[in-house]
Amino acid sequence: MRFTDRSDAGRALAERLMALRGEDVVVLGLPRGGVPVAFEVARALRAPLDVVVVRKLGVHCRPELAMGAIGEEGVRVVNGEIVRRAGVSAGELAAVERAERAELRRRVEAFRAGRGRIDLAGRTALIVDDGVATGATARAACQVAWALGAARVVLAVPVGEPGAIAALRRDADEVVCLAAPAGFTAVGQWYHRLGQVSDGEVAGLLGRFPDHPASGVSSPAGSPGRP
Repeated sequence: MRFTDRSDAGRALAERLMALRGEDVVVLGLPRGGVPVAFEVARALRAPLDVVVVRKLGVHCRPELAMGAIGEEGVRVVNGEIVRRAGVSAGELAAVERAERAELRRRVEAFRAGRGRIDLAGRTALIVDDGVATGATARAACQVAWALGAARVVLAVPVGEPGAIAALRRDADEVVCLAAPAGFTAVGQWYHRLGQVSDGEVAGLLGRFPDHPASGVSSPAGSPGRP
């Protein structure tokens, strides 16, 4: 299964998640690439849309390889096996974490543009990304949702590495993945178009859900609210 782009993947994912429509769900996109996917899911479910901000801790010589992740609410996940295999010292790990903490704060301010975080207490947190490779950021996102009081956490992605998807079932009540191919090497392999998503695009998509989340109704401008 290959997707045209993130919007196409989001629509396909939304079809699988329609059983959640009408429940007390908050859709949380993982910035930046997960937000266009989450936008389509939130629109289909007529649910509020927010972000859960996490940052990958990349190995210095291979930044695409995650040795862990950090998130809001002080969440920190470290993959000790990758740290050992890559020969990363405690000092190097701490330096990467300091830099990513600063970037995490910057992104929170940029994405929410002064808007408050949607309250997750007692609700279902539906975490959406454009794909899962190592699972480090998705695991951190689940931990953020639990820390914020979610009653249930569902992780949903269009595609993922089979081992990572299996491991994430320990972090969420449910994991929905449209495809977990044995030949998985990278998320981009399963998209025809997977360009970079800017901070402005993330803020713009969030801004199309204008209703205050506390009302329980949050739909894109021009779309009907929850019946």
